Amino acid sequence: MGRILAIDYGRKRTGLAVTDPLKIIANGLTCVETSKLFDFIKQYMEKESVECIVMGKPTKVTGEDSETMKYITPFVNRMRKAYPELPIEMVDERFTTKIAFQAMIDGGLKKSDRNNKNGTVDMVSATIILQTYMESNLRM
Repeated sequence: MGRILAIDYGRKRTGLAVTDPLKIIANGLTCVETSKLFDFIKQYMEKESVECIVMGKPTKVTGEDSETMKYITPFVNRMRKAYPELPIEMVDERFTTKIAFQAMIDGGLKKSDRNNKNGTVDMVSATIILQTYMESNLRM
């Protein structure tokens, strides 16, 4: 039984979240430099069973793809080529960063801990993307 890995892709940093093996809980995993993302995922998948990847799909309020998709598409294509048996799902990520910041505020995280230099908001955004996917696709 494999985990689901969620990716909130950014040009500099990328947030990652995973489910537990039973796919009940979404947890933040880490934030990595985007230039090291492919290698990180490769190493992670050597240790953990992953049965699906969920990518945040940045869209405009109008529903059209945002400019960021031009960076995400080559990464998704690279993943599909390296792992052809692994499904990669795209999930609308509109407003996840704002929701992540609000969740951190509501959770009592200090302002200094909410800055994005350590990637906390990216990891929380990935967790929200994963939770959204789970709520819409894993209903029993």
